[in-house]
Order: sequence, then C-alpha cells, then structure tokens
Amino acid sequence: MKKKIAVIGAGVSGLTAAHFLRSRYLVTVYEKESEPGGLIRCRRMEDGSLFHICGGHVFNSKRPDVLDWFWSIFDRDKDFIKAERNAVIVFDDGQIVPYPIENHAYFLPVEIQQSFISDLLKMNLINQQPTNFEEFLKMRFGDTLYQLYFGPYNEKIWKQPLNKVPLGWLEGKLPMPTAQEIVFNNMNHVEEKKFVHSSFWYEKYNGSQFLADTLARGLDVRYNTQVNRMWFDGKCWTIDSDKYDACVFCGNVKDLLMSVRGVDLSSFTNPVEQLDYHGTTSVFCSISTNPYSWVYQPSKHHGSHRIICTGNFSPTNNGSNSLTATVEFTDRVAPDSIVAQLRLMPFSPKLLDYHYSSYTYPIQDCSTRMMIGALKQRLAEVGMFLTGRFADWEYYNMDMAMGAAMDTTKNITI
Repeated sequence: MKKKIAVIGAGVSGLTAAHFLRSRYLVTVYEKESEPGGLIRCRRMEDGSLFHICGGHVFNSKRPDVLDWFWSIFDRDKDFIKAERNAVIVFDDGQIVPYPIENHAYFLPVEIQQSFISDLLKMNLINQQPTNFEEFLKMRFGDTLYQLYFGPYNEKIWKQPLNKVPLGWLEGKLPMPTAQEIVFNNMNHVEEKKFVHSSFWYEKYNGSQFLADTLARGLDVRYNTQVNRMWFDGKCWTIDSDKYDACVFCGNVKDLLMSVRGVDLSSFTNPVEQLDYHGTTSVFCSISTNPYSWVYQPSKHHGSHRIICTGNFSPTNNGSNSLTATVEFTDRVAPDSIVAQLRLMPFSPKLLDYHYSSYTYPIQDCSTRMMIGALKQRLAEVGMFLTGRFADWEYYNMDMAMGAAMDTTKNITI
C-alpha cells in the first residue's frame, strides 16, 4: 500500500511537488484559498479583463529539467504565446530608455554619457570584491547609473539601505556584464538576451491562473482548508484528523513554527520571528496604448517601482478596456494615495482595482540561509520537508520555485 504525503499549499511550489510525488505516494494538497495558485493567482473582472493580483508571471527557465517537465504537461503551440521582453525605463522628464540601461547609455544626455564612460574606465582598475548590493551595483555599473537608476529603483523595492542587502540573497538574479561588454553593447547597439526572461512564454487565456488550474487538475486538493495544527507523534503526522507518513510544507515558515506540535523547534523561534519581508500593493489599471511589457520607474516622486503591461502579454487580458496593466508598490498603499500617485506616472494609468499581498519579498541577512538550512535539516529528520518562496525564504521566480520543488521531492524517501 502506498504511503501518504500531505502537501501544504497549492501555489506553484506545492503543485509542482505534488506532481512529482503522486507516482510514488498518495498525495493530499491543503489550500486555504478557494482556488490554486498562491502568488500567481489571477482574477477575471466583470468587463472580462484579467487582474494578476501579485505580479505578472511569465515562464521560461535555464534549467532543462524544468523545461522538459513543464512542456510535458502544457501544449506550447495551443495554449501559449512566445514573446520577446520589451522592457523600458521611464524617467521624470519623460525620457524612455530601453532595458537594461547599461546597454543603452547612448540614449542618455551627452553629459551623462561622458560621466558613465569615466565610470567604466575606473571600473577596470577595481580589484576588490563587493560585499553588499550597493557595492555590487556601483562596482558593476558605476556611480552615474547607480544615482540615475539602480539606486532609486532598488530602494523603492527593498525599502532599506542597499548596503544592508547581502549579495547571496540575489545570487543568480543579477546581471554580470564586464566593462568591456558594456562598451561593446553600446557601440554595436546589442540587446541583452542572456537573462532568463529576455524571451518568455505566456498563457493565451487566463494568465498564470490557467497554469495553476492545469497543474491542480487531477490532484486531491482540499480547498478552503486552513492548516493551523500539524502534530507529529513520533511516527507520523496528523493534519485535520488524517495521518500522513510525511509532509511537504510550501507555506510561510513563520506560520509553520506556530502550527507544528510534537517537535522541539524552540531554538528556531526567535530567528524565524525576526525574518524580514515586504508585501506588495498591486494596482490594476487601464493604461494608454504602448508596446511595452515592463516599465521600470526610478522616479522619487511616487512610490511605484514598475508597471507590468499584462494587457500586452495576451489580448484576452484586456476585456472591454483598451489596455490593462498592473502597477506595483512595495508594502501597503492607501486607496487615496494610489489615485494621487497614479497621476504622476507615465501612460496615464486609471484605477480599476487593487490587491494587497502581505508577503511577497522575503528579505535575507547574512545568517538567513544557514538558519533555514538547519531548520530544514531538523524537520527532514521527522518527515517534514520545506520548499517554496516563504518556506525556503528565497526570492524565487516561478521557474525557480518549480526547480526547488523538484529538487526537494528527489530527496524524499519514506
């Protein structure tokens, strides 16, 4: 008889884990919401437009195993659109510069170009290694672009001094061009195609909710079920009066420590409570016609850091409105402030709806990964496995979350 495993959370991590476990075990997925998806959920509005309630999730991956698995489930030609990333940076004076900015410095005013060239010459003389995010940005792109774009843009997102942000937290997510590559790219007008989402796949209908709904199909998912207690009796786990041989937890590690009984995790209580994070206010808008996918906003005159033009991802996202987009603010923003700030942004966004997600950006310090690693090791000893953005406390994109869940399930043998 197959052993039983509970998966807590029907976001992309939990759904991926369930898929890789169900051939070997009887899998039950617990989800507190009425539908799957977690951070990739979408909401269809009355006029037919599609609101991505947190971000604008697209798919591609550098991992062949993630790609192979994903396309074994989805019909690429029937259900997806292939798109090239058309991202830009918009400055206060209305100037639009293609992303990434370091490849398109020739768009900038002459005096800024000259200052940037001086920075590049100095960068070749630097031998020291950066120890934090601010140092990385300045050493990699120079003070001019840091002051113009990288500093103000990232300060909006992380809401803390960038010299407090450890580099390990952003490993694999940062552009790493050399000064020579930057010069070459500017001289030859080369577009950057090395980052994972320089091209991407997007669902023709229903956005990332289609992805979640498809992954959930055929799984035993118990919706509207909040797991507040998980009891370990020395042999198995009890959840909702049902017994399981193991659990895969894909929720928030802060909730986990409050829910687990029968395992002494007291040494982790304070470190987990002190984990820092940010939420996101996603503002759904109609917006002026434009050709862009992402619009980055370093302006200090308003709090939004980017506009995701999801209406350009698929025409089915727009409903009866001309074009729709999601404007993102870090942390909670009051409705009256939203309306006032939208007036200061490019492309004339008009409020349709908004949603606040309290947990979207996990923030690490130099000890976070070691602490989470020790917690995962302790829990694995009793058949509890962690994976997911806020279980691992890692800033995963969707494909990275899938890959982490795949890796986790490979280590489960009960």
